[in-house]
Amino acid sequence: MENTIHRWRILAASTAVLLCTGAVYAFSVFAAPLSQLKGWTMPEIMMAFTINAAVGPITMILGGLLTDRGWAKWVIASGGVLFGLGFFLTGFATSPTMLYVTYGIMAGLGQGFAYSACLSNTIRLFPDKRGLASGLITAGMGGAAILAAPIANRLIESHDVLFAFRLLGIAYIVVVIAATIFIKKAPADFQPAGWQVTVAAKPQQINYSWQEMLKTPIFYFVLVMMCAGAFSGLMIASNASVIGQSMYGLTPAVAAIYVSLYSLSNCLGRVIWGTVSDKIGRTQTLMIIYGVVALSLFILTVGRSTPIFTVGIIGLGLCFGGVMGVFPAIVMENYGAANQGVNYGIVFIGYSTAAFFGPRAAASIAANNQGDFTKAFYTAIFLAVAGLAITIFYAILKKAKKPAVRIE
Repeated sequence: MENTIHRWRILAASTAVLLCTGAVYAFSVFAAPLSQLKGWTMPEIMMAFTINAAVGPITMILGGLLTDRGWAKWVIASGGVLFGLGFFLTGFATSPTMLYVTYGIMAGLGQGFAYSACLSNTIRLFPDKRGLASGLITAGMGGAAILAAPIANRLIESHDVLFAFRLLGIAYIVVVIAATIFIKKAPADFQPAGWQVTVAAKPQQINYSWQEMLKTPIFYFVLVMMCAGAFSGLMIASNASVIGQSMYGLTPAVAAIYVSLYSLSNCLGRVIWGTVSDKIGRTQTLMIIYGVVALSLFILTVGRSTPIFTVGIIGLGLCFGGVMGVFPAIVMENYGAANQGVNYGIVFIGYSTAAFFGPRAAASIAANNQGDFTKAFYTAIFLAVAGLAITIFYAILKKAKKPAVRIE
């Protein structure tokens, strides 16, 4: 099976797709030039990012359902192409409404399809390394801005922001089509060569449907934990360049480098925390992540020097990546692999809730405080601490109500 499936090749191809759709994390590089070119306010522009993230669960759930039924390859291809087309058409936007349709709805729906199918299909191929696989595949999403931010900034400087959207959109469509050639659906109950699960370690797999999942108290803890964990990451991802320029005096070019630094940290965090969670457990890993998020945000409030911004950006990027890398494994361990696509798509509503409030709230707070995001940082600190508390209650509930059969 290992010789015919080539699971690492599928993981690499899926990661390439997410390196395209993850360009949404470089949005802060586009935001200010778009505002200057079109005269739209920053809150108006941030609404496009909010819509993009908010519509994700729609196609994540539908894409997850199709992936669970063996249509992963086509879901990934259609989603990636729709994302690229939305990005391309954003280069012709003449009003905020058109921006919301192209970047918000089209790119957002396409991203949801691609992300759901890439993640759910690939993680099934790694029953022996779920945390690592989840971290690696989502690293493509988190690391996209490493490339997109400096390239977009160069295109904006040499031409304009609309040209950058058009050219990158074409490039993403080409990459997605090429990568999809190497993607195959994961077989049911796939086991890599040389890996066996003993009956004692895993007596029987329990798979919950989405209806059954919604009836478990643990689901609501996981949903809120996802929301609290994603809030600060999305707030920074959508505003990193603006924060660097308005609070730390960076030029647009240098601020774009910090967007790439944040993306690199985001990318590495997904792999690092995913691997750590395989060793010490998902719950303990999340507790550490929430603590580091609160500390990193607090650091950003104590000064206006470049080193402070650097430390804060790296800490928040690593932890946002950790949240996105750990939660797919948490969902699978609680509810099984058979319906992972749909189940994780529903849990992803927590992410979209954070996306709806985080970027817009931060932009509005800054607009009312002469570009100062400090109050937004304090809000995110509160949510990180709340996330830590909820995770502790989640651990207590898990311990008190162990399932009859453990799901690894």
